[in-house]
Order: sequence, then structure tokens, then C-alpha cells
Amino acid sequence: MTGEKPVTSSAPTLEWGVRLLYLQSAGLAVLTAYLVILDLTSGDIDIAVAASLTVMAALAALAVFLVARALGRRAVRARGPAVVVQLFLLATGGFLLQVGPVVAGVAMLVLAAVTAVLILLPASNRALGVD
Repeated sequence: MTGEKPVTSSAPTLEWGVRLLYLQSAGLAVLTAYLVILDLTSGDIDIAVAASLTVMAALAALAVFLVARALGRRAVRARGPAVVVQLFLLATGGFLLQVGPVVAGVAMLVLAAVTAVLILLPASNRALGVD
């Protein structure tokens, strides 16, 4: 058994949650590209730190993409990691509210809250076969 459920009914809440996860993955991919450009164009950097940060961003983009794909295929075991991603996004948004661009912090908080709620709504549970 793979943990994937057959598609029994359409769940717009789950579908939108998956779309938002794909959006988060795309945002991380853009961040990775930006970090690569910074790594290549900055003259005075610590190569090890810059490369580590860039690789971590790339791995995060891949991980969120894989979670979104699994959740889109109705794998119930992908719901936990999807919620954990939202918790990390909430923490990042809270940090940005304190130190960084407040608009980015608010956007991250809203995106994480909406995605988590969509994934955890009863309609999504039914679509995943969790009742």
C-alpha cells in the first residue's frame, strides 16, 4: 500500500492548498536563483556560507515541491509535512514582522495560515480519506 487514495470526490480546498504549496515551492526556487546570482556577483563573501545557504534553499524548494505533488496525489502521509512547512513559514513571517520588511512578513503569515487551513479543513480530510 502506497498511502495514496483513489480520487473519490473533488475537494477545492485541497486543490487550492496544493496550488499554494506549489506557489511556495516556486518562491523558494526564485530565492535560490537570486542567491546563485548573489554568490556569483558578490566579491567579498564567505564561499562556504554562501554555498550552504544556496543549497539549503534549493533543497527546500525541492522538498516543498515533492510534498505538494504527494498531497496533490492524495497521499495522506504528505499532510503532516505540508503543515510543518506552514509552521516554518509562520515563524519566518513573524521574524520579518520584527526585523525585516513588514509587508513580506504579513504576506508570509497570511499565505501560511490560509494554506494550513485549506489543508486541514474537513473537505480536505474527506478527499484524503481521513474521517
